[in-house]
Amino acid sequence: MSDLAAIKAEARKAGFARRKAAFDARLPGAAGRLSEVLAGHRGVALSGYMPIRTEIDPLAAMAEASAYGPVGVPVIQGEGQALKFSRWTPEGALRDGPFGAKVPEVDDYFEPEILIVPLVAFDANGGRLGYGGGFYDRTLEGLRAKRPTLAIGFAFDAQEAQDLPLEPTDQPLNMLITESRVLTF
Repeated sequence: MSDLAAIKAEARKAGFARRKAAFDARLPGAAGRLSEVLAGHRGVALSGYMPIRTEIDPLAAMAEASAYGPVGVPVIQGEGQALKFSRWTPEGALRDGPFGAKVPEVDDYFEPEILIVPLVAFDANGGRLGYGGGFYDRTLEGLRAKRPTLAIGFAFDAQEAQDLPLEPTDQPLNMLITESRVLTF
C-alpha cells in the first residue's frame, strides 16, 4: 500500500466514524436544505442515490424533484467504469444492485446535469473523499467533458474534515449541502 493509499484509508476510517455518530444522532428533515436548493433547478435532469448504511438520506428531496423532471439513481456497470443513471420514481419497483444499494427494476438510462453525490468526508474547499472506487470521479469527468454538470455533495455537518488527501483525478464538488448549511465552491 502506498503512503497516499494508507493516508486515504485512515481518512476514510475517521470519516466513517464521524458519519456513523451523526447518523445515530440525526433528526428528521435532514434533506430540507437539499430540497430548497433543488427547487431552484426545477425540471433539470438530476441523479440522487439510494442511501445505504449510515449515508444521509436524500429520498424526500428526490421525490419532490421527480414531480418536475427526471430523477435517476446510479447503477454501477463494473470496476473501473463510469456510472450510468437509471430513471427512478418514488413508487417504482427496485432490485438489489451492487454494494447493497437498490436500483430500478427496469433500466431506463439518461444523463443527468445535476448529481447529488454521497461521500465519506468533505472539506471546506469542495474536496470529497469517497469510497475509493473512483466511480463518481470517472463519471463527473465524462459528463463535464460534454456539458456543465453540477456536483452537489450531500453529507452530515460532522463529515467535514481538514486536509483531505486528494489527487489530481479527484473531481471537485460545486456545492456541499448538509442538514444545516449550503456551501458553494
